[in-house]
Amino acid sequence: MPVRVGEALSLEDVVDVARGAQVSFDEPARRRVHAAREVIERVVAEDRTVYGVTTGFGALADTRIDPADAATLQHGIVASHATAVGRSLSRAEARAILLLRAHVLALGHSGVRAELVDLMVEMLNRDVTPFVPEQGSLGASGDLATLACLALPMIGLGSVLGPGGDREPSASAFARAGLQPVVLAAKEGLALVNGTQGMLAVGILALARAEALARTADVVAAMTIEAALGTDAPFDERLQRLRPHPGQAASAANLRQLLEGSPVLASHRNSAHLVQDAYSLRCAPQVHGAARDACAYTRAVLAIETNAVSDNPVVLPDDDEVRSGGNFHGMPVAVAMDALALALVPLASISDRRLYRLLDAKTSNGLPPFLVRESGLNSGAMLMQYTAASLVSECKTLAHPASVDSIPSSAGQEDHVSMGMTSARHARDIVANAEVVLALEALGAAQALDLRAPLASSGATGAVRDAIRARVPFLERDRELGPDIEAATELVRTGALIAAAESVTASLA
Repeated sequence: MPVRVGEALSLEDVVDVARGAQVSFDEPARRRVHAAREVIERVVAEDRTVYGVTTGFGALADTRIDPADAATLQHGIVASHATAVGRSLSRAEARAILLLRAHVLALGHSGVRAELVDLMVEMLNRDVTPFVPEQGSLGASGDLATLACLALPMIGLGSVLGPGGDREPSASAFARAGLQPVVLAAKEGLALVNGTQGMLAVGILALARAEALARTADVVAAMTIEAALGTDAPFDERLQRLRPHPGQAASAANLRQLLEGSPVLASHRNSAHLVQDAYSLRCAPQVHGAARDACAYTRAVLAIETNAVSDNPVVLPDDDEVRSGGNFHGMPVAVAMDALALALVPLASISDRRLYRLLDAKTSNGLPPFLVRESGLNSGAMLMQYTAASLVSECKTLAHPASVDSIPSSAGQEDHVSMGMTSARHARDIVANAEVVLALEALGAAQALDLRAPLASSGATGAVRDAIRARVPFLERDRELGPDIEAATELVRTGALIAAAESVTASLA
């Protein structure tokens, strides 16, 4: 079933299209688009003064434009605003932006012709993905530079991502796909570039990864708790009910489920060293739960934004009006993405601390230094923790909230901006780093559990260790670890560790 633009989209719809799902533009969305277009055509015919239709843009809003120059004006805004720089957004991110912008236009308050939406839908369905550099957006008037680069191929300019990810001229890609560029009419260039869909798309895809990562963190923490001869006592439901944050409760429930029936835990349940574990073991639900709650808040914000009209000016077909407003301002998304970024840093940091405890013979309860036999001759997993520490430190730098900054632009007309695209990119980069940190902890935990033999893990953590061992052999002596890290990171990013645990337990929260 195709994802339909102009009807309510879920965040999962966006992720599906980013990964290649098909899209359609159906009734009644098409009728709404026609109704809004009729308003714009009357505005032009009656020579009304409407921002971006019969005036210039930004600080040039008081400059009148002859209706006869409407097409030139709209072509010019796309070409002149496409100033984004830096590395390209991924194919998935660019597809998500294209979907979200088509969706906003199809909601029927932007005043474009249906042909524009049709072209965007066909670009998605025929895998013609614009090349969109990731830097340059201020996050108000939305993601102007980002969205202008997205729109360039639609008017015969710019580049797309070729089959191998290389940059390709849009003309050749359009010809191969059987598509034709459009000549923009009144309001359409402005409608293509004005909105929050850049930060929103990057944010939705980052959030999907973050939500999976929070579940993976519980899985990996359970392995480490076993391997470090920790205790499951702090996760007692009676304790957790006394502080009922939803994320904490979900994480603690996962840990109880993952550790249920663990022979490793049973083997030392009455040992003296079990008075209290270190915080990185004992407080996992509290830290993981805070990240989960931040994910929930971010999801709520992005769900609203996905189906919101962030254009300007906005067409009100029922009243035959075009009104200027501020819905393009990205602050709601910017604040949510900054919150997500901040909450993910402790998730990575506590993972590094657990890995560190496994490697240090003073804190590992009997494991060999750096999780390798003949340590000294072998360095074992020593440098894996260096990498984890480096990534966590980088995350702390990336977590500086971009939304607290603002630089005036457009001769002071646009005097407060959100920097929401920066917030979204930083959250995405923190997620990517945290995925590697969790992969490094998973490698250490699997090694430590093997070193605990003949003590057995729980069914769930044993299945996770087996999934790792299917890709990464036991570290008997020093070897090149880069391939091991890449394999473990892939297991984290694909959700394979969660799937392995859930092959034994019920679904994790």
